[in-house]
Amino acid sequence: MLLRSITAPLTEIKGISTAHLPKLKKLGITDISSLLSYYPREWEDRSVKVSIREYQKGQVCTVVTVKAHEWMFFGRKRVLKVYVEDESGTASLLCYNRPWMEKHLVKGSRYRLFSRFYYKYGEIQSGSFEIEPYKEQETSNPIMPVYPLCAGLTQNLLRNSVTKTIEKYAGKLENELPGEIITRDNLLSKADAIRAIHFPISSNELEQAKKTLIYEELFYLEIMVGKRAIERKGRRVGGRGEGVGGRSEELGVFSTLQQRLIERLPFKLTPGQTSAIAEINADMVSATAGAFFSMARLLQGDVGSGKTLVSFLAALRAVDLGGQTALMAPTELLARQHAENAAKLLEPLGLRIAFLTGNIKTAGRKELLRNLEAGEIDLAVGTHALFSKDVNYKNLKLVVVDEQHRFGVTQRSTIMAKGKSPHLLMMSATPIPRTLALTVFGDMDVSVISDMPPGRKPVKTHLTRLSNGDRAYNFVRKKLDDGCQAYFVYPLIETSDKFELKDAVSMSEKLANEIFPNHSVALIHSKVSEDEKKKTMDLFRKGEIKVLAATSVVEVGVDVPNANCMVIEHAERFGLSALHQLRGRVGRGKEQAYCFLIYSDDLTEEGKHRLKAMWENSDGFIIAEEDLKLRGPGQISGLEQSGFFNLGIANPIRDIEALSRARSDAFFILENDNDLILEDHRIIARVLQEAPPFSEVGF
Repeated sequence: MLLRSITAPLTEIKGISTAHLPKLKKLGITDISSLLSYYPREWEDRSVKVSIREYQKGQVCTVVTVKAHEWMFFGRKRVLKVYVEDESGTASLLCYNRPWMEKHLVKGSRYRLFSRFYYKYGEIQSGSFEIEPYKEQETSNPIMPVYPLCAGLTQNLLRNSVTKTIEKYAGKLENELPGEIITRDNLLSKADAIRAIHFPISSNELEQAKKTLIYEELFYLEIMVGKRAIERKGRRVGGRGEGVGGRSEELGVFSTLQQRLIERLPFKLTPGQTSAIAEINADMVSATAGAFFSMARLLQGDVGSGKTLVSFLAALRAVDLGGQTALMAPTELLARQHAENAAKLLEPLGLRIAFLTGNIKTAGRKELLRNLEAGEIDLAVGTHALFSKDVNYKNLKLVVVDEQHRFGVTQRSTIMAKGKSPHLLMMSATPIPRTLALTVFGDMDVSVISDMPPGRKPVKTHLTRLSNGDRAYNFVRKKLDDGCQAYFVYPLIETSDKFELKDAVSMSEKLANEIFPNHSVALIHSKVSEDEKKKTMDLFRKGEIKVLAATSVVEVGVDVPNANCMVIEHAERFGLSALHQLRGRVGRGKEQAYCFLIYSDDLTEEGKHRLKAMWENSDGFIIAEEDLKLRGPGQISGLEQSGFFNLGIANPIRDIEALSRARSDAFFILENDNDLILEDHRIIARVLQEAPPFSEVGF
């Protein structure tokens, strides 16, 4: 049987009662399958002796003799203290809420002790320990698993439960990897891997179990990615990235509408933009020419690289093909800016533009929706309102998702359902590292704009301690006097009792009244009404407002070329991606731009690492890799994993070599198996059948 098919209740295992079930559920353990898949967070090698005197080296593993019992405090607060000693020294065990240990730990008896100790009140102490009667002939496994726990559960409960479950079920487990891969890579069988990941007989066997289960998880992740590619494109995955019929003659060819826009621009397209547009055109033309797939492309480019213009040119191609485009942005502020720019660039070419958000008034909304359904609107720009139930398109040909990581899987799927297999263009100003692209976006074609518009100067980044913040203020004041503008960004909207942090509301008053009294200051954050946001941003763009105090609401989309100073207070409170996006708000004009990262005096090691990465790098891809290491893939990708996709032991960053190998194997099998159920790979088909519907975890 397959591991995930063992849905027997946990109460089948002796020692697990109904009272344990809610607590186990908090750990994600709901049945036998999830219990066996609940892997240890670390392993203790108890064959290595560490004496009490050597407690600072780490886990103490020694044989002790109980010397005395002592009770501390009185009444309900009574705590038993047990003094133990080995040949190196004496220590005390604090038995919180365990008064029965007085009878269990007999004076003069010997025990095997496992614990981490600390020095306090003039003695070596431990309040969390494992102790068992000493036996001359040890029969237990020297390497013990250590599981993540929650209140009410113990290591012994989990160890005993897993042991009994392995004895009852492990021998029945079938291999889930093709036999040729197991043989080639010298992997363990599924049964042996499950036993060894919990109770290895040696460190070598433990590493082999890790290798097996990590590879298995990544292999099926890539099988699912490849399967999605086939389902989406209706073709063999061997052609990925090359297009189908017509690509070669379409590269570098623009439509008449596109050429008209390009000629109107006051600048030349960068090579990266030109290449991206050519790739998009080729995909859309190929589909029209009879290929069995719609475009699914990820457009990556650093902040300010010109991705929005590429999406406008793609919308023109959709118009050429008789269809409509929906451009979805995560915030109304960004959507409005896209709509305004689209109106300036595309309406002179005859395109009909509409702006749709949840704040559009009822009367205007009805007319807009009627025109959209009648095909009288070519480009609809908006927020999540674009996929509301009452929104219908006559012929939705292209869906553009800006800042794709800010939208969940369901939102992307819902907007796609508004058309008949429309083309999908997802844009990201947070470059996706290779490790993540292989997993989350492995079924998509990728276009990268690696160059910046000519004349752009790298933003100069300065790190400033909070106590030296006046230096940054003085520098910005000089720039304001010279006619420039500045952003000041804060982690909070208003003062909080929980955090001693500067906030946008109170600091906007201080900036206006004390720090920059000779310059106009305005405030913007998520609680400000959309009309007020629009009014403020219009005045800021016109230069009538010199200083904009804000939260991270200005992280995306705000484009004011004259603003060349960005000051981020409590910068350690922001993620790397957010810091990079905020820094990208400046440096869009001809003047040199500056970014000041002001950090708290009590900076953590992770905070130091994050700010150092920002100071040393301006390349978004390098910063994205660092962000991925710090935060993991979830938030960056926007992927909401569930069911089959939950990785239990694999880590795409750490295990990049295994990921690449698993991807190669998975795609080779899919490329040579049209039905996905070749006799030699029937186990793959069975695993896929028991996985959740791909729509639940895909894009």
